[in-house]
Formats: sequence, C-alpha cells, structure tokens
Amino acid sequence: MVRKILLLLTFLTYLNTFSQTQGVGINEKVPEQTLHLGSQTGTVRVDGLNSTNNSYNGGEADKTYPLFVDENGDMTLQTSAYNNSDGNDAYLSTDPINSQLSIIPIVQANDGYESVEITSYTFTVSRNTVLEIKYSLSIEVFRNNLLQIIQDPYARNITNFFTLDAATLTSTTRRYAAHSKCYFNFNNPATKGSGAIDPSKPNLALPNASTGYIYNSGTSYIYLTPGTHTLRFYGTVCSGTNNRATFVRFAGGPDAIFLRLH
Repeated sequence: MVRKILLLLTFLTYLNTFSQTQGVGINEKVPEQTLHLGSQTGTVRVDGLNSTNNSYNGGEADKTYPLFVDENGDMTLQTSAYNNSDGNDAYLSTDPINSQLSIIPIVQANDGYESVEITSYTFTVSRNTVLEIKYSLSIEVFRNNLLQIIQDPYARNITNFFTLDAATLTSTTRRYAAHSKCYFNFNNPATKGSGAIDPSKPNLALPNASTGYIYNSGTSYIYLTPGTHTLRFYGTVCSGTNNRATFVRFAGGPDAIFLRLH
C-alpha cells in the first residue's frame, strides 16, 4: 500500500514538472509556449485594459487602441515619448533643450538659398530601434530684419527637416520628415507702389502682403542602431535665381514636437 502511494506521488510530481516545463495550454494539448491558446477564433480579454478600468481606453465600440509593454513586461495602453510638447510651445527660450533659441533664428536668402540649424537632440540607444518624429513649426516671412512686408511678386520656398548624425549640411545629406511651403505675394508694379506714399501718384495703392504664421509639419520613422545619435533640425529658404532678399523667422509662434523610440 505504501509503495502504491509513493508511486502515485512520484507520478503526480512528474506530471506537475512536465506541465511546468511544457507550459499551459487552453484548447491545446501540447503547449509550445508558457501560455498557449489553441483556439483559432479565441481572443484574450484583460479587464485592466478595458474602458471601465483604464483611462487610456477611449471606450468607443468601433475603435481600438495600441498596446505597449513597459520595462517590467507589463502590458499597458499608456505611451511614453522621448520628447512630447503635448500642447505646449516646443521652442521656448526657457526650454533647456532649446536654450540656444533665446534669439530666434532669422535666415536671409538674398543669394538664392540659405539654411539654419534650429535645434538638435542627442540620445543614446542600447538596441536596434525605430525613432518616430512628428513636428509642426511656425514660419513668418519678411523682406528684411526689420520685419517689413515683402513687396515684390516673387515666390519663396521654405523647408524644414531633420538630419541624422550629420555634422554639416551638404547636398547629399539625407533629410527626414521634410516639408515645404511656398510663400507668394501678387503685387502688380502698375497698380502697387513701393511702400512709400507718393503725393504725385495718389491713386497708386500700397503693396499688399500676407502676414502671420504659416506652418511646416512632417512625420518620419528613422531606423537607429545601438550607440549615440544626434538629430539636427533645419530650416531653409530659397528665393530663386533672382536672389530676392528674404528673412524667415522660425518658431515665433506655437510649435509642436514629438519624438518616440519604439
């Protein structure tokens, strides 16, 4: 009798060890992972992720929400970002990341094409990863550094973009998340004056111009290898072969930046 009991305990111990080694199967007799769901139509429900218990779940029946895993291996709906302005102005002079912008860059394009580095981000990654970039940057276009309006009818092209690990900007440098706007005023010399009131031509109207903010917005995904990387954010302006003097003020309005490592 004692021998039978010992044999039974040994067999149960073997089964328990086998189960722990092979994992747990649901509708699966031979689990191939620690937890193996064998049903081809089954789903997984976690009450802690539903709209009642999780503030990051919007609760709309026709929408889904991305699931992330944190450093502990816990599943979560909450996302984190390397940089996220989240409704605040991304390029304030009081922001320590952008302290070099205490004087807002102004680019002069009287030789056809000029560029300026607006800000940079340096970070170190320990694994292969993908960097997600989203930005929205304000632009103002003027005739000179006195912020006077443009009075000619020529177009200007303003572009913003990022570079990766490039100390200088060259014609072969890859440009990420590039986006451009074309600024244009129509001022007919026959009907528009130079800006000064001419008593001899009372019917000659002053030149008109668009004022205020326009925006460049871009999105890109960049593959990163382990190591330290530097993103540099540039603004460029081109006034064409006519070399019309142009001054562009970047980041003068409300701006946004979002950087996330996947």
